[in-house]
Amino acid sequence: MPRPFHLAFPVHDLAAARAFYGDLLGCPEGRSSEQWIDFDLYGHQIVAHLHSAAKPVATTNPVDGHDVPVPHFGVVLTMDDWQALAAKLEAAGVAFGIAPHIRFQGQVGEQATMFFRDPSGNALEFKAFADDAMVFAK
Repeated sequence: MPRPFHLAFPVHDLAAARAFYGDLLGCPEGRSSEQWIDFDLYGHQIVAHLHSAAKPVATTNPVDGHDVPVPHFGVVLTMDDWQALAAKLEAAGVAFGIAPHIRFQGQVGEQATMFFRDPSGNALEFKAFADDAMVFAK
């Protein structure tokens, strides 16, 4: 398995970030202070840093008929984990920017994907491949 990545990102409310990443997404919490919280996102270290004026960038890029938010982050999951997360988010009433679906169907790189935002407006994408060899396929 590759080494975990580290990502620090701004949030305007640590309690809302804790509820979203910890309670909804199920990310175990690591160290924290009054200014930041470490979360374990599927083995990767993400850190929500408090910044009262945090605002997401409202840029998109067209991909397979959808306006994909840029920047965004997330994890490539197994298909079973992706389906379970999609069902959990749908049951929780999460508003998807791009609802769970299969992108590039029948093409190289076919993948299940979904986009949604955290309470501070940070865009997240979770995806899965039926065949992990497609992750970097050309």
